[in-house]
Amino acid sequence: MKILILGAGQVGRTAAQALAREEANEVTVVDSNEDILRDLQDRFDVRTVAGNAAYPSVLEAAGAAEAEVLIALTSSDEVNLMACQVAFTLYRTPTKIARVRSPEYTSRAALTEGLPVDVFISPEQLVTEYVERLIHQPGTLQVLDFADGKVQLVGVRTRRDGLLVGHALSELPVHLPKIALRIVAIYRDGRSIPPEGDTVIAEGDEVFFLAAQADIRRAMAELRHGDDPARRIIIAGGGHIGYRLARTLEKNNQVKLIERDPRRARKIAEGLEKTIVLHGDAADEELLVEENIDSQDVFAAVTNSEEANILAAMLAKRLGAHKVMALINKPSYTDLVEDSTIDIAISPQTITIGSLLAYVRRGDVVRVHALRRGAAEALEAIVHGDESSSRVIGRTVAQIPLPEGASIGAIVRADEVIMAHHDTRVLADDHVILFLADRRHLEAVERLFLRATR
Repeated sequence: MKILILGAGQVGRTAAQALAREEANEVTVVDSNEDILRDLQDRFDVRTVAGNAAYPSVLEAAGAAEAEVLIALTSSDEVNLMACQVAFTLYRTPTKIARVRSPEYTSRAALTEGLPVDVFISPEQLVTEYVERLIHQPGTLQVLDFADGKVQLVGVRTRRDGLLVGHALSELPVHLPKIALRIVAIYRDGRSIPPEGDTVIAEGDEVFFLAAQADIRRAMAELRHGDDPARRIIIAGGGHIGYRLARTLEKNNQVKLIERDPRRARKIAEGLEKTIVLHGDAADEELLVEENIDSQDVFAAVTNSEEANILAAMLAKRLGAHKVMALINKPSYTDLVEDSTIDIAISPQTITIGSLLAYVRRGDVVRVHALRRGAAEALEAIVHGDESSSRVIGRTVAQIPLPEGASIGAIVRADEVIMAHHDTRVLADDHVILFLADRRHLEAVERLFLRATR
């Protein structure tokens, strides 16, 4: 597949890296910064073109005429939209994805329907929704939706007082007799542990499980005892993400927002109803103590500076905040902080790339989530065809030769959620949720499972 990526910022680089690793893709990246492009070309198997991403001559040089997918990820909404317009007018590019930050372009249906963009991506909105899910599900490391929210994949770190710690997975039905739950992955000290029936859950394990949304809270109680719902929240940073997060959470939570720019603080205070907006530095120990940081359920540092986010979150944790999160762009920083006092490192690139991948994957993939900083993936695919044209329809899970590390976790059939077992049979139109412990096996899964012959 020929893919054209416009913009080599953090999101663009992550998209290029993820897509270039797949042999079937030919990736070209356009950016005005030649130094960044040289570094990108040295690191990954991509072609680069320097220039303004909205200029027809630059797009032509980048191969827009042959591109099957155009992904506009520059820092300018206007450049992204114009690039999609040029690609549509001159080349009729089949799929055009644009990163658009401002709601001015996306809040009116009549406008979005008239723009030549197939998919609008807002990293800020995606991150906001992601953090909101983490806050509403106490004790979670990740909460990911499948099948329109009917099924969720949840990542948790087990605690000593968790009821399943020290017990084998085969004992799950005893502890949760009325809950359909499937543990699809266990990570211990950074290494993947096969989730077999005799696998014993240990304290500190990172466990990913699938369950119907209605059963998540009861399942969490088994793995992590005593996590109370979050009520009091402090947000550090009043940028796009911080403002959107405060506006979403203030309806049901006690929210305080700290912003160091006085003009920005005044502006966002006018747009928020219940949130208390404070002018100051989130890494100011005196300010945090005055605002009773030790009684806060969640401290979320989402400023534009990842260094400031790390320092503020570590300070808040030391001062007694129950759960702290930090927005971090650099993958190397993410690896470091996960071994520190910070509970959750939020990666905008990982969150955004999951949305992008669903539109460039082969087969009938409708949702893709990156896990473990992109090393693993969870996918939702709709099965089409019949027994004569599909490699999976009519077969049981045991009969489907998935590559090592890949597993079918759940099947959604109409409104029914079915946890997949060896004798579960796959039918046409099923929504199948797959887990890949190693994304290098992705192409094998696509060939086997997702690309039914029509």
